[in-house]
Amino acid sequence: MQYRDYYQILGVTRAADADEVKRAYRKLARKYHPDVSKEKNAEEKFKEVQEAYEVLRDAEKRAAYDQLGRDFRNGQQFRPPPDWSQRFGQPGGQRFSEVNGFSDFFSSLFGGSQFGAGGSGHADSDAGHLDVSVEEAFGGTKRRVALNENGRQRQVDVQIPAGVTEGQSLRIPGVGGRTSLIFRIRLRPHHLYDVVGKDVQIELPLAPWEAALGAKVAVPTLGGTVELTVPAGAQSGQKLRLRARGFPGTPSGDQIVTIKLVTPTAQTTTAKEAYERMKRDFQFDPRADWP
Repeated sequence: MQYRDYYQILGVTRAADADEVKRAYRKLARKYHPDVSKEKNAEEKFKEVQEAYEVLRDAEKRAAYDQLGRDFRNGQQFRPPPDWSQRFGQPGGQRFSEVNGFSDFFSSLFGGSQFGAGGSGHADSDAGHLDVSVEEAFGGTKRRVALNENGRQRQVDVQIPAGVTEGQSLRIPGVGGRTSLIFRIRLRPHHLYDVVGKDVQIELPLAPWEAALGAKVAVPTLGGTVELTVPAGAQSGQKLRLRARGFPGTPSGDQIVTIKLVTPTAQTTTAKEAYERMKRDFQFDPRADWP
């Protein structure tokens, strides 16, 4: 199999902190998302970016991955070290795993261990994580997991209710005297939404004139597109709230819309002249309160 340099895929250094990794992921996920991208091989690139972020956002996975060292190159033939499963796995006990479409390289490192591709663990303990998309967590889904019990495997359909949140514990009931298995929900990263509790956060890019004059903007939510009224004089960083447009529950969460001003570049003479007129007409100093 081929080695995957997750840092190179995301375009960050090995010293990048969690915020840098997240920003790089969001930028690339928007670029390659199959629903909107015109890039060649967008779907394949999107999966690569998701896989890289899955590892680098998780402190345990990232630390384990870094143990491989810096000597491998992206695409180079690779085999895990002979003692990998002993160093980073959880032999014996009851475990579960789920196929999530990641590469053989990912599965060879994290599948069937405590870092499993969808989670694993022991009975009567936190059994690791079961990854679901934001859309699946919002609307609910059914997931088939394979339980490995002392060398024997059985498959169980797990009903994941609508509105489950990051870190929420769910239990697979025991069958035939077996001990039930607990696992925690983990939301896969999304190219548009951040989920905090039951609230959904999204950035709303606005042109300067939309913010200055006010506008009605179609904003995506997990329940469908809604029209949002942006008040005149809106500022970058200002937050607007769409009530009950977050995750379902009692009460339901909200969708928090954060305004982000996007300034068009002056690439033509006409555009440059328009900016010069603004400079003259507004006589505005954004740093007027600086000492």
